[in-house]
Amino acid sequence: MMKSTVKKTVSVITVLCILVSAFCIITGAGAASNDRVKMYSTETYFCKYGITGTYVYVQTKDNASNQQVTVHYNYLKGQSWKDSDAEYFTTLADGSKLWKAYISSYNTEYAIKYVADGVTIWDNNNGKNYTTEQIGEAPVTALRTNNFYNGSFTVNASLKNLAYEKDVKVRYTTNSWASYKEAPMHYVTTGSDGNELWTVNVRDTWNADSFEYCISYTVNGTTYWANNFGENYNASYRVYP
Repeated sequence: MMKSTVKKTVSVITVLCILVSAFCIITGAGAASNDRVKMYSTETYFCKYGITGTYVYVQTKDNASNQQVTVHYNYLKGQSWKDSDAEYFTTLADGSKLWKAYISSYNTEYAIKYVADGVTIWDNNNGKNYTTEQIGEAPVTALRTNNFYNGSFTVNASLKNLAYEKDVKVRYTTNSWASYKEAPMHYVTTGSDGNELWTVNVRDTWNADSFEYCISYTVNGTTYWANNFGENYNASYRVYP
């Protein structure tokens, strides 16, 4: 009688574990991530009519020749999850690869699925999944929403707290880089993930025909740039219909 009870209990536990595992894979909150794949940064995509979606950049550190990167996302609670395949974007200075996927929505919950050499790995933000406008492995990135306030353009940056002493600036132009100006950014707050928010209001751009900018972050003798991977950021989405 005792042995029968133990067998039934083990069967129930096994079934529950299978169900939980399946649920985690579906929601993107299952397998833990490692150094082979990490969310790198995000970029909000704008058009003439406002926010249309988000680019998700994924970093892989792997020599596998058959890498597949997918962003598994859900933009509305209760809806089925969708997949967006990432394409190779560029190779960073350290040899790691960046992949780029597009999500056609904003305020999206997502996780990253990576398949290489027959192994599937998830980066799911330690089981919490990601949302748009987050910094991942990038030292610094620009936050692109809520940029207009009282007739000025607000530049926001999220950065890794690599040391207490740091210098954060925005460099901007209104004439396609024939000349440029710089303005120091100031610390606002530290998030629950330890990353810092810095900001500055740039007031001489409101009536400009064009406005492009990038962000420099100098810490421990090294300067990191958030410059949209060499394309710089722009405010052309200020055009109204």
